[in-house]
Amino acid sequence: MKLSDLDLFVRTADSGNITAAARELDISPATASAALKRLEQQLDTSLFIRSTRKLRLTETGERYLPHCRRALSELKEAQQAIEQDKTQLNGALRISVSSDFGRNVLLPWLDDFMQLHPQLSISLNASDSLSDFYHDRVDIALRYGKPEDSSLIAFPICESDRVVCASPTYIERHGQPRHPNDLTEHNCLLYLLGDRTYDLWTFRDDQELMRIRVQGNRICNDADLVHRWAVSGQGIAFKSRLDMAEDLQAGRVVELMQGYSTEAANLWLVCPNRKQVTPAVIMFRDMLRQRCRALLKR
Repeated sequence: MKLSDLDLFVRTADSGNITAAARELDISPATASAALKRLEQQLDTSLFIRSTRKLRLTETGERYLPHCRRALSELKEAQQAIEQDKTQLNGALRISVSSDFGRNVLLPWLDDFMQLHPQLSISLNASDSLSDFYHDRVDIALRYGKPEDSSLIAFPICESDRVVCASPTYIERHGQPRHPNDLTEHNCLLYLLGDRTYDLWTFRDDQELMRIRVQGNRICNDADLVHRWAVSGQGIAFKSRLDMAEDLQAGRVVELMQGYSTEAANLWLVCPNRKQVTPAVIMFRDMLRQRCRALLKR
């Protein structure tokens, strides 16, 4: 049974004229007449007594009309509730995010997002370890690089690259490397994830691909601490441009190796399945896209 047929039935009953009801719904009288006949066939009863000038409800039609009104009204309220949920979010959103991006970029954005949606609560897991969606009870994860697991639902947030950077204080004390090979003579700040130390930094120019093995006296499994070491002048970092954007803009760090391209560090929002793609996730994703692109543009 089509909802449009029920709507037509109510409008025809109100106006007593099938042509007027068809005009309200922007359909032809013939289409309207066929729809009413289809409804009567499905109900196996007559709803109208037809005359040359006007339609009037049968006794069955009189009893059926209030039920139709109530059903259509409730469906309209349900639709309005869904539309309201899209703008006034509630419930909980459990987010896993890398330590550096979470603390230094996302945190003030979350404050603004929750101010717009005061009925929403946030549970934040800031860690560089890859999340197990089911064990860690996480709805979404923000990670650099597209996930290899094709069963996950992944939304691209923004395109970024990695940037080699150091503070003006470090450059003043130790000089500025001009070529990727020069990095082997500098104190590079190294990031550790699991058993892997990220000490192989990749660069490309018009002629060749270079993989430079670097070393330094500071290694950490927390990307935020690598970030802080770079800002405080302890060495050279190889970080996502998104993580370092505010410091680059403020001059707390200086970008090095600008004549060379580096590996991508695109940001993705990942969900375990389609059921997790709620209105809150969609609005959070759209906010992230807007904020990240504006930050990188600056």
